[in-house]
Amino acid sequence: MSEYPTFQHGSSRFDQSTFLGRFRHFLDVIDPSTLFVTEKRLQESVELLRRFKQGTLPAGVTDAQLWRAQKIKQAIIHPDTGEKILMPFRMSGFIPFGTPVVVGLLLPNQTLVSTIFWQWLNQSHNACVNYCNRNASKPAPASKFVQGYLGAVTSAVSIAVGLNVLIRRASRFSPTTRLLVQRFIPFPAVASANVCNVVLMRHSELSEGVSVLDDNGNVVGTSKVAARHALLETALTRMVLPMPILVLPPLIMTALEKLPLLQRHRRLVLPVHSLVVLAAFGLALPLAISLFPQMSQISVNELEPEIAAATDCKIVTYNKGL
Repeated sequence: MSEYPTFQHGSSRFDQSTFLGRFRHFLDVIDPSTLFVTEKRLQESVELLRRFKQGTLPAGVTDAQLWRAQKIKQAIIHPDTGEKILMPFRMSGFIPFGTPVVVGLLLPNQTLVSTIFWQWLNQSHNACVNYCNRNASKPAPASKFVQGYLGAVTSAVSIAVGLNVLIRRASRFSPTTRLLVQRFIPFPAVASANVCNVVLMRHSELSEGVSVLDDNGNVVGTSKVAARHALLETALTRMVLPMPILVLPPLIMTALEKLPLLQRHRRLVLPVHSLVVLAAFGLALPLAISLFPQMSQISVNELEPEIAAATDCKIVTYNKGL
């Protein structure tokens, strides 16, 4: 039996109604190999999918070829705008481009300047990823995204610096305990700022709504209720995402740094730390974004009356973004 089911345009080859199916789907989405796809290969994939929709596929094209073509297109091209997403801000680039930033966030003995720098860099990267993977079915002015970015940077830096100052002034902590506690400061700072980032950069969706689609993929209206669901799901994802990335590595490194090998060869600490962060990042990202499907479903009875009047469907879908 083939590992590839019958191809369906715009859908996933994995069951999106289950967590496991979404997890396997997002392992495909974050596959870094798509970063190396050439422009020629991308255009061939787009053309193959176009011919599938028109019913003019050449003989001999397999389901596996169609699924691979769709994987390439979805990894590179935004589903709403149809434009290419810049490589560092694609979901397939989140781990390779984000890991160095996370390593910097978790470096021990941070100074005030280094704390501010790494928090700023992390939130700048997150803001770009959020913007490039936003729900773009309704246009929003760039000023709103700038406002959200500044708010997220301010909240992240304020929380991180504030907690660092409090811990340094806590006289009841021994130097060893203080260093251990400081390693966990990035998590509350990043988790809080991630939510702030999403809400501020996408708050226009709450007032303008997002497009909802029927079973055939046709837009049946714009819903503010669906927009609230989309932002809540994304905010929860952004809270869960940094937990294993920023909590597990400090715990693991605290144990590993006691090993005789790392005690003798301190230069190995940073490479080992980087590998631990990379492993945690690679696991956490697909787990977090698998919590909810990107195309979420909602009953029309929960939406505005004009949406229910515009379609016979009982369930409609919307793009929640990432």
